[in-house]
Amino acid sequence: MTRYADIPKPIRSGIVLVDPERGTPQRIIVLQFNPDTLERSLSPQSAGGSGDSGGGGSGGDRNEALRLKGPAQETWKFTAEIDATDQFEIAAPDGIHPQLAVLEMLVQPTSAQLREASRLSKKGTIEISPIEMPLTLFTWGSKRVMPVRLTELSINESAFDVNLNPIRASLSIGFKVLTVSDLPLGHPGAELYYAHLAQKERLAGAARTAGLGSLGLRPGDITVGRG
Repeated sequence: MTRYADIPKPIRSGIVLVDPERGTPQRIIVLQFNPDTLERSLSPQSAGGSGDSGGGGSGGDRNEALRLKGPAQETWKFTAEIDATDQFEIAAPDGIHPQLAVLEMLVQPTSAQLREASRLSKKGTIEISPIEMPLTLFTWGSKRVMPVRLTELSINESAFDVNLNPIRASLSIGFKVLTVSDLPLGHPGAELYYAHLAQKERLAGAARTAGLGSLGLRPGDITVGRG
């Protein structure tokens, strides 16, 4: 008879904040529950223009029809749940405020950073560099570790304790995968994207291939010449 202790615990998805200069992890955010579904979208960066629906079109556009100018733009969307009532053994005097605040700070500069920017502005600094946030990684198992930017965070708080601390919430989270087109050369995030893309290539190489016969075709059916 199988004992519950013998059942392996599921790997959790999560977010890792990385120091953009040193490339070392600063904070690890583990999602309490793995989302039930993921919505992913990939949009290719075609080298040609938008083309035309008629028969005109420029020769340049036609020559670029099969070319890519960079990696595809990839986005992720999912719903995450946080529920303090599922963890009675863990004290939660503030409800799930801390967990929500950690996620909200992914899109907020710190008060110290804002004060410093204000101080430089008052000193008459002509150009103030935008505040750089930690590099954010989204992990979904060992085969999906990618640099991302949070593009959507919508929070629906659905239960509260007697002090009005939220104790249950549903979060709609959206990410844009950062590619080498988004990050400077040598940035740790760029190297992580290369590793993410190499993993996709390895998985694609492991996929089983089929013959033309499974499509009802023969080799001669798709042989074409170039004049």
